[in-house]
Amino acid sequence: MKRVLVLLNARAGTLLDAGTGNIVAQIKATLKPRCESLEVRLLQPRQLSRAIVDAARGLHDAVIVGGGDGSASAAVAAFAGTDKLLGVLPFGTMNLLARDLGMPADVREAVAALARIAPRRIDLAEVNGRPFHTLSGLGFFSQMARAREEMRGHALGRSVGFVLASLRALIRTAPFTIDVLLNGRHEEIRALAVLVTNNRFGADWRRARLDEGLLEMHVVQHQGTLTKLTASAALLTGAWRTEQDIRSMATTELLIMSRRRHAWASTDGELSRERVPLRCRILPGALTMLAVPDR
Repeated sequence: MKRVLVLLNARAGTLLDAGTGNIVAQIKATLKPRCESLEVRLLQPRQLSRAIVDAARGLHDAVIVGGGDGSASAAVAAFAGTDKLLGVLPFGTMNLLARDLGMPADVREAVAALARIAPRRIDLAEVNGRPFHTLSGLGFFSQMARAREEMRGHALGRSVGFVLASLRALIRTAPFTIDVLLNGRHEEIRALAVLVTNNRFGADWRRARLDEGLLEMHVVQHQGTLTKLTASAALLTGAWRTEQDIRSMATTELLIMSRRRHAWASTDGELSRERVPLRCRILPGALTMLAVPDR
């Protein structure tokens, strides 16, 4: 790495908890020996989105973004197809991409891991032309994203807010009908949730590979109220691989159709209104990221 830019979400709770000044100093001490020039910027959330887009067109050859999965999603969309190196620091709640890249969950440990990062080519996926790094979901997943936004900054903390958001999403989730074209076959499905993942996840919500060249679609089929409870619990706890009401199918592209013209989707934790049909495909080797080796 020659010219390195670090963009940090100044409002990230984990950064504030760890002490912003201390983390910035640690980042500088860790990265300066590894590059010719280093710039670290603390930005408000709205400024961060604009800075990520500008950095994708800028002079820095490596950019590291400190934020949650939403910030990582914005960075992935901006850097997809470029020759720049992209890294992430886990300052969010789930941090699914950072975790699969081998970054420790603890902020200080993650910064220390910057001393060992190396380039790694990974797949991205795409929904309606929008690249995403981990997953995109309908039904329960979109309700969960909506409820999490409503519970953000809950007075009793992030953990309690997550539990309350899960309950709110469960109550709001209603069955819906989709027509799926996958591997040349049409199938009508009555579902409570649909999840499309970039490469295959294990039961612990981790990916063994980030370059498998596959999408996987997981469908929670509607079989009554009990299904809603058991399948939702399985999704939240990571036990969904053994839940009989959740079907999983692998492909490289798929089409999700419905009578509705639009659908709410949660893509890498960000809620968006998408035009139906939803067109999903894998983008093999679309991005070079900075990862901890041996992952």
